[in-house]
Amino acid sequence: MSGNAAQWKERAIAEVERSRDELIELCCRLIRFPSENPPGDSTPITQYIADYLQEYGIESEWHEAAPSMWNLIARIGGGDGDGKKLIYCGHTDVVPAGDRSKWEFDPFAGEVKDGWILGRGASDMKGGLAGLIFAAAVLKRLNVPLPGELCLAIVPDEETGGELGVPWILERGLIQGDGCLIAEPSSPLHPTLGQKGACWFRVTVKGTPAHGSLGPLAGRNAIVDALKAIDRIRTVWNYPVRIPREMEDIIAISKANLQEDGEEQFADVFDHISVNIGTIQGGTKSNVVPDTCTFEVDCRLPFGVTRDEVLGYIRGELNVLGIDYELETFGMKSHANYTDPADPVCRAIVDNISHVTGAGDRAYGVLQWASSDARHFREYNIPVLQYGPAYLPSIHNFNEKVLAEDVIRCAKVYVAAAIDFLYEN
Repeated sequence: MSGNAAQWKERAIAEVERSRDELIELCCRLIRFPSENPPGDSTPITQYIADYLQEYGIESEWHEAAPSMWNLIARIGGGDGDGKKLIYCGHTDVVPAGDRSKWEFDPFAGEVKDGWILGRGASDMKGGLAGLIFAAAVLKRLNVPLPGELCLAIVPDEETGGELGVPWILERGLIQGDGCLIAEPSSPLHPTLGQKGACWFRVTVKGTPAHGSLGPLAGRNAIVDALKAIDRIRTVWNYPVRIPREMEDIIAISKANLQEDGEEQFADVFDHISVNIGTIQGGTKSNVVPDTCTFEVDCRLPFGVTRDEVLGYIRGELNVLGIDYELETFGMKSHANYTDPADPVCRAIVDNISHVTGAGDRAYGVLQWASSDARHFREYNIPVLQYGPAYLPSIHNFNEKVLAEDVIRCAKVYVAAAIDFLYEN
């Protein structure tokens, strides 16, 4: 990187520090929009973001994927048009707050207390979203002469599968990039470079109704058969997975990272098929033998196994039970995927985590055991990683929060990494 670029980078980092109160207020304001999905109305928060960017002379494009579901795209820089393109991506939707009585504070108050930013979405991912928006504003108001283009892709739909967000704008060619960062929650020193695949499916078990007083002598109980099916499905955790040799090192690093964080009990998740029975519905009343029971399952797939293999195994397990069932897939569908740690976008983020935090070689990329919008970018051959502020235990939980200092740290990494990536030849 040229000396001039290095100077711009330090100026941008210093500007984030100088304007830290503005960044925290931006994050709080985003939290105050109850952008729960469902129902998914992103209009108010999208308008606020567009207005904020406009204050710094950054124009936005609005793209409505469905009624009140808005994708917002904004660009800065560009140079002579031949430079690289970097995408910074975040989502405006949050999961529902749920039972308000279980919160210690208003989930949409957007308050700061004892250094914590409080509210639904603070960690997933309005802290990261605020950092991305603020990073673009800082680069613009400093008039950093970016030789390439930084594109903000702000999407309304990630928490319910995301079909109206990232894949929608990619399919229409609305954004292109040589690299991408998603501000999804991560640990402070370890962005996620890859993720497990996803296989969601629904099983409907059919029985024969009868009067409940005659059970189990009359009818066939669909709930009882469904419980048998669930027991067999859960054995998929023990399915023999052959991890590809090229993934062995990063899986070992990811396991070691969990051990360092005191979470060694989760280490096996990287080379096993996880299985969660998420919902179950059946029967009409207690005195009727139920004729139908439906349950939904979320499996996450490690490298070395495909969705077809998993579904084939599960159908085989269910077939031996002699039950009447139907299996259909829905929701998230993907194979495990990753970005090479040596890719320029990965280096730009990891190097600047080290630069901002002074962590040295303690900053490195790891795998994610869940799935996210990153898979869509990789399908379009756009290298991508995820890095964002978070208090991980609070994500999708009551009393969600994030440290203000973590939001500031990530914003510093975002401005520095954008300069490094776009100035690199």
